[in-house]
Amino acid sequence: MPLADGATTTVHVAQHALAQTSVRVVRLHPPRPLAAWCAARGVDEAIVGGFFVRADGAALGDVRTRGIARPSVPFAAPWGAVRACVQAHRGRVTIARRHELDVAPSGELLQAGPLLVQDGRPVTRDGEDPEGFSAAAHQFDSDITAGRHPRAALALAGDCLLAVACDGRTASDAGLTLGELSRLLVALGADHALNLDGGGSTSLVAGGALVNMPREGHGTPIAGGRPVVTALMFTPR
Repeated sequence: MPLADGATTTVHVAQHALAQTSVRVVRLHPPRPLAAWCAARGVDEAIVGGFFVRADGAALGDVRTRGIARPSVPFAAPWGAVRACVQAHRGRVTIARRHELDVAPSGELLQAGPLLVQDGRPVTRDGEDPEGFSAAAHQFDSDITAGRHPRAALALAGDCLLAVACDGRTASDAGLTLGELSRLLVALGADHALNLDGGGSTSLVAGGALVNMPREGHGTPIAGGRPVVTALMFTPR
């Protein structure tokens, strides 16, 4: 994918028909590379989920499976109320900011963010921080809004789900800013989309294989991917 300043990056897209796909939030105990976890369980399709505390592997943000709130570290106030989520229940998938969903929603819910696309329009622009990721960067290894990095996202596009990951941190793969990612998703047909955990945690499993190349901040490949704490799993209905 060519970028505005002449750089390029590789983008991987897995498409799933909404009517034929169940979406589940899964927790990895202990944290494991997503590809290895999928291989051990015969899972062919999954993408990295939300953020986590690197020191102890605790999930950051709201995590719910089967309607039950699971242990996690809340996002720093006041940002937990506005950061974007994906909710899945009885075949319906919703991507919205947390305050736009029920306080105790049914089914599956994973909070990450920021919201990238709403009603077919990009809502994350470089230099803006509506969900406080720069303001509350102390909960992360770095400011995720700053610069180009490997990224992961989930999008609703018509009657499909798009699981998207981009490579980065090399001369030939620059990665994307959040603004570039939001515009890419609109170009792919997204109606609604949210950012998932990225950087070295970026992991997309499609057809039973890890299709992207996770890398550390200095560009060193992470064989098999970094251990992650949550993921979104896509299975046939």
